[in-house]
Amino acid sequence: MIRVLVADDHPIVRSGIVGLLRGAADIEVVGEAHDGAEAVRLAAQLTPDLVLMDLRMPVLDGVAATAQIMGAGDGAPRVLILTTYDTDELILGAIEAGAGGYLLKAAPQEEILAGVRAVAAGETVLAPSIAAKLVQRVRADAAGGGAAASAGPALSPRELEVLRLVAAGRSNPRIASELFIGEATVKTHLLHVFEKLEVGDRTRAVTRAMELGLL
Repeated sequence: MIRVLVADDHPIVRSGIVGLLRGAADIEVVGEAHDGAEAVRLAAQLTPDLVLMDLRMPVLDGVAATAQIMGAGDGAPRVLILTTYDTDELILGAIEAGAGGYLLKAAPQEEILAGVRAVAAGETVLAPSIAAKLVQRVRADAAGGGAAASAGPALSPRELEVLRLVAAGRSNPRIASELFIGEATVKTHLLHVFEKLEVGDRTRAVTRAMELGLL
């Protein structure tokens, strides 16, 4: 069972999201927060597996709330951003804060449910339009940085293969199947990638690799 905390300041929208989640047999809504500060407090109190986080909220916005929640360390819940906003600054801010995914509220219900399951399992989920914006932004930043942007750690061919599939939204079992290797081997390659790129999760690994021109 995936235990979810829903954070959204709009009561009607929050109610709709909660109703959607409660309709799934494998998801339990353990709490609701109407602002970012309450989301931080309830995340510590209720210890959910995942926080479904809006961005524009009073008291404390979603990016700041995400950063505080992820700052709790290894026991912190995963965070999936669910919002109507897709500006470059908000996308990058949320990812840098530690969000494991970024979806838009206009997404089909099944896509939102699949995103909750994937991020709770440690995978990275980005709406197609968000992924496109992120790639464009990172490429523009890399072009502006010149040669320095392309300098980075050397990843092995297999590590790059795994990272490219992560960037494409593949899960670990799917990557293992496509590359004809064991799932444990996929996890080992990812750990090596994280260490080389000096990051702690899949989303930041992809972002950092794009910044360095590796993807």
